[in-house]
Amino acid sequence: MRIIEDSQVLEALSSAIQKITYHCDPRITEQIGRALEQDPDEYARDVYQAILQNHQISATDQIPLCQDTGSTVIFAELGNEVLICGNTLQEIADQAAAQAAQSCPLRASIVSDPLFKRINSTNNSPAILHIQQVRGDRLKLCVTQKGGGAENMSFLTMFTPATPLEDIRESIIQSIIDTGSRACPPLVIGIGIGGNFERCAVLAKRALLEELGRANPIAEYADLERDILQELNSRGCGAQGMGGILTAIAVHILQEPCHIASLPIAVNIQCHVHRHIEVEL
Repeated sequence: MRIIEDSQVLEALSSAIQKITYHCDPRITEQIGRALEQDPDEYARDVYQAILQNHQISATDQIPLCQDTGSTVIFAELGNEVLICGNTLQEIADQAAAQAAQSCPLRASIVSDPLFKRINSTNNSPAILHIQQVRGDRLKLCVTQKGGGAENMSFLTMFTPATPLEDIRESIIQSIIDTGSRACPPLVIGIGIGGNFERCAVLAKRALLEELGRANPIAEYADLERDILQELNSRGCGAQGMGGILTAIAVHILQEPCHIASLPIAVNIQCHVHRHIEVEL
């Protein structure tokens, strides 16, 4: 067994959260820069320029990319030959979120009770942690800050297996278009297909962390990703709902087996800030 001290995991997570607070995925910057050159819409170009300026100021002046510094979401791949010594991974994740909240600082965005008291935890914890055990002696941590505006626009539908593909495709596209400017487009779209009610939602969130613009390895799903992306960008919503050619930057699908009576599909929407990072120990 390989032993990893909890302090090592804490340092890696805290540093990762702080980095994505100020640094956007560089491929987002590239895509928006390309749209600025190609989009004939004057209002859209103004939005692109503001976004690109924000990327530069955030990185140089250490100001969060967005005032909604989001909830901390972590996908952990834990090798079966790894032992974390000390605190549990959930305890470490919570501590890292709190530590980063003090260092950056992050906006206190988490309430301890969701419905009644809604008292702020004051330190942006707890984090949301998903753990998958894999073979090997490594610990991989995929970290994201997920803002509330885009998360509120996400949705899940329990289709039946008899639903025509075209109806599914149109339902997804129109539901995203109907969010208008509320999710802060241009967007990254994660789609989870299969599993069950809760699993497809996890797949959709995890799909956001795929390499930006990668094609699904299965041709039919890659075609669906491309078709949804092209259609979203043809319907004129555009950056911040102001029109133009770029409503969505990427569409990623993750799929898993499901019950013969079910076809669950979840769509998790991410704003253009798209804060995420991967670290391995």
